[in-house]
Amino acid sequence: MPRVLDLFSCAGGAAMGYHRAGFDVDGVDIAHHPNYPFPYHHGDAMDRLARLIATGEIERYALVHASPPCQAQCALTVGTNRSQGWGGTHTDLVAPTRALLELTGLPYVIEQPNGRTTIRKDLTLCGEMFGLGVLRHRNFELGGWMATRPAHPSHRGYVRGHRHGVYRDGPYVAPYGSGGGKATVPEMQAAMGITWTDVREELTEAIPPAYTQWIGTAYLTGRQEVLV
Repeated sequence: MPRVLDLFSCAGGAAMGYHRAGFDVDGVDIAHHPNYPFPYHHGDAMDRLARLIATGEIERYALVHASPPCQAQCALTVGTNRSQGWGGTHTDLVAPTRALLELTGLPYVIEQPNGRTTIRKDLTLCGEMFGLGVLRHRNFELGGWMATRPAHPSHRGYVRGHRHGVYRDGPYVAPYGSGGGKATVPEMQAAMGITWTDVREELTEAIPPAYTQWIGTAYLTGRQEVLV
């Protein structure tokens, strides 16, 4: 099987999608995630990538996926949190991660939430594209290859919960925070298709596996589109 390296792997939402698409997966994360469903290296993702490049072991992989920390530029940080003076100093590792990914010579994927982070939005995926119970828009930069953008259906209603003091019901749940109509852990699991962890903090950070299953399948079935 082709193998994907999953950097900043967290609890494995991206990894499971690649697995379902037909990849073997190796994860890397500096935090300990015992629920991660595949083999993983517990350590700094950038250090690990640099070592794989230096030793030539990176050649074991067909594709590299990275979800580097970006809290400094995510929509919540640059919007509500900053306007209210909340939060502290955050790390943005997108640019240095991209620089290392370019050195691999491999096709790669960088994933980020909506916000001001400087990635190319080659793909924007949404839960409604896959019939999920979350919206969770995510942007993806594709390095060295291309994929066709899927259609983005109209949203069917509101995300359930309180917003600006108003409660609305709707077909989607909010997979972050708690209270105010936010999703319970079982609701988050069902809405995103994640069954291997019941840790709230892991679920709030995860992307639905359907996203990377689509990306992985696009890569495997359209390899003639890889750029050289």
